[in-house]
Order: sequence, then structure tokens, then C-alpha cells
Amino acid sequence: MEKAHIQTPIGIAQIEGDINGLGSISVLNTQETITDIIPEVLEDAVYQLNEYFNGSRKVFNLDLNPQGTDFQKKVWKALLGIPYGKTNSYMQLSKTLGDPKATRAVAAANGKNPLWIVVPCHRVIGSDGSLTGYAGGLHRKKWLLEHESPVKQQSLF
Repeated sequence: MEKAHIQTPIGIAQIEGDINGLGSISVLNTQETITDIIPEVLEDAVYQLNEYFNGSRKVFNLDLNPQGTDFQKKVWKALLGIPYGKTNSYMQLSKTLGDPKATRAVAAANGKNPLWIVVPCHRVIGSDGSLTGYAGGLHRKKWLLEHESPVKQQSLF
């Protein structure tokens, strides 16, 4: 597994992957040395993430290879269906997956998403429209949703 660290507007991201695809992208709460030479298998991911952060990319086109249970992978696949600039609730996501009573399980799988931003778990909010738990921190979730908002305003939340 190759690894790289890049600077983003909301922290240092760690990207891991190999020829089979990306295994994880996470935002760190620690200081890491920014990678000078990006491993070839991660170059496209770094390029696309930089495009996302500068506002020129709304859809990622990357090979993904996250590790998880079948249920988690099903939830992560459903997250890919939430368009840029839109949000969905945990309840709605569980209904989309065919089990409206699975809201907590969907939320747990969402929280285990290993592919930060590319699999857009930040686009899932509470049924009442509130920001809810986010592994990267609510301040980052708020930033990402405002970054993707089609209407730029002072503060979304």
C-alpha cells in the first residue's frame, strides 16, 4: 500500500492505495510531513482532490478499493449517489437501501467510510436538517457543505 500526505484547506489528508485502487483517504488531526513525491498509483487521486478543493471538480473518477463488510460497502455505494451540492438524511438513505429501520446501522456504516470526500459521507445530515456526527469533525463537515453549496452565503449552519 502506497501512502501520501497532502495539504487541504481543512487539514492534512492521508491517501493510501495500490494498483487495485484507493483503500483510504482520511483527514488527520495531527501534523504530518507533506509528501514531496507522490507515488504514481496515487497521482490521479491527489490531482482530483486538488481540483475538488479549488472548485473545478464535482465528480470523482477513481478506482476505489475500500475494505469493509458487505453492508458497509452497500452503504458507501449508496453515498456515491448523493450529488455534489445536495444532502440526504440517514433515514432517507436507509429507505433507499430498502430498510427504513436500519437508520442506526446506516449511520454507523457511514461513520466507518474510509474514503473521505470521494465517498461523500459529509453529505448526510439529520432528518431535521441539522449537522450530525462526522468523523472528521463537524467544523470540516460544515466547510465541505458550504464549499459545495450552489448558493454562496455567509454561513449555512
